[in-house]
Amino acid sequence: MQPNGKSGGHETVVKRASRRHEEHEHGGAWKVAFADFCLALLCLFLVMWLLASRNSERMQEVLRSAGANLLEEGNGLTNSLASGSRGSMIERNPVPAHGEVQTQGPSRYTSNDPANEGPHPKARYESASDMRELARLIERMGAEEGLGGNVSSAITPQGLRLMLHDTDSRGMFERGSSVPSLRLRKLLNKLGPVFARIENQLLVVGHTDASQYSDKGPAAFSNWALSSHRAMAARFHLMEGGMPEASVLQVSGMADSAPLDPAHPVAAVNRRIELVVLTSAQSRAVSAMYGAPRQTWPLTDGVRMDQPQAPRELQRDPAAP
Repeated sequence: MQPNGKSGGHETVVKRASRRHEEHEHGGAWKVAFADFCLALLCLFLVMWLLASRNSERMQEVLRSAGANLLEEGNGLTNSLASGSRGSMIERNPVPAHGEVQTQGPSRYTSNDPANEGPHPKARYESASDMRELARLIERMGAEEGLGGNVSSAITPQGLRLMLHDTDSRGMFERGSSVPSLRLRKLLNKLGPVFARIENQLLVVGHTDASQYSDKGPAAFSNWALSSHRAMAARFHLMEGGMPEASVLQVSGMADSAPLDPAHPVAAVNRRIELVVLTSAQSRAVSAMYGAPRQTWPLTDGVRMDQPQAPRELQRDPAAP
């Protein structure tokens, strides 16, 4: 041992390791993880916004087709439930008001090509041969839209029955919904100008198959409501194509009460929309059926069925203030 107390070997150096470099290397990892989390959250919100926008468009289609309640805004009428969020980047088409036809340009389902405008029909169809000519015209238009197997017709004493029905491979509406398929919308838009050129009035009737909803309460949604909504949707798209409101005499839903295939109540052909082109005599008969009675018969001696009269105590002189 040397005098200074140190050993003869190398001097022992004790070095204390510092954690400052390790903290500098790993201290920002949480920031990267947080940025990834924010990015994932942003993507989630974007997906949810897109889904909500799509559902809003579907709701708009259902409500405007079924003639839902409208909220007045400014000089026009818009649908309060289907108008969507303000400032949305997704296009929103205006909802036409009662009796209004969109005239701001061609329908979004029709083409500007003059070759696709279709032939010009007669002004009025009365005889069976006339109705047969109109049926061939509409069946040809259906074939052009890829619905040749979905359009059938029948000539009756009341007029021409045009049946736009489902098949096993293609439906006219989404199942359980009043939203029509794209091909049906295009066909109805093309039929709008046809019915605008003729004087015959129409009956628009909706039909369903016999499949029932699980909820059978009196306030539950049923085939009666579904068939009525589908008939209103057909009327809407006909008017969107240019058909005037006065062309339709009656819109109704018959649920599954009048199947085309009674032996198979749930067959696809039973789900359909019927456009009944009435003769002039039948139009007058239907109008008289629901209008003011023009001819009455006595129920018993001295008792006649006529227009109802107000009670005597509620009657007043029209000249009175």
